[in-house]
Amino acid sequence: MDHKENLTARIVALEWQMFQKTRNIGGPAPCQQDPLAFEVARSSQVMAWSVPVMESYLHDVENAEQPGRNLVMEKYARMMKTTAPDEYTRIEPLLPRLDPAVVSLIDRIVAIVLTWGMELSKNYPHLMSRGRPLHGSGGPSSATSIETYLKGELATYSPETLELYLVDSLRQQAEGINGAETVLDYTIKRHGYGSLSEAEQQLSAQS
Repeated sequence: MDHKENLTARIVALEWQMFQKTRNIGGPAPCQQDPLAFEVARSSQVMAWSVPVMESYLHDVENAEQPGRNLVMEKYARMMKTTAPDEYTRIEPLLPRLDPAVVSLIDRIVAIVLTWGMELSKNYPHLMSRGRPLHGSGGPSSATSIETYLKGELATYSPETLELYLVDSLRQQAEGINGAETVLDYTIKRHGYGSLSEAEQQLSAQS
């Protein structure tokens, strides 16, 4: 196992423990009983990061355990600002306050990722239609959007990790690399496809 694989395994293992402790309205969610699906989704995300981002985020997760914070629970709680605003107003005082500088970092990252997502939607429409929508409020009748999910997750990262993440995103953007495509490529290969083009062709034939 190389360094990136080792960092990914450690991060995903810690996140899975937090995910198991996350309380869901109506009882445990089906995804909380599917460790393989969780591992595929999260490892595909983390493996797309640079080593400095991985190391910084691992430090975030490890440090969160000491005061008993659950970053996964906080992520889903942050999403409620969009998906369940009334409930969010009641729990917001319980969440760590976000510094305006942190909010700015998050907004800059999200803008880049959504641009990548729009590019992917043009190039792989059938494949992207199987995932989360780029925008939307989510809620009982619709899936939580990439925008809402990413804002919730990034709000749990430390300023140091966010800064590294933004630097990486800007570098990828400057080099013409679609970071979201890298994540998607990891994901579809874990599902048995050889490439994004192969996955798109097969899904297109099924529609």
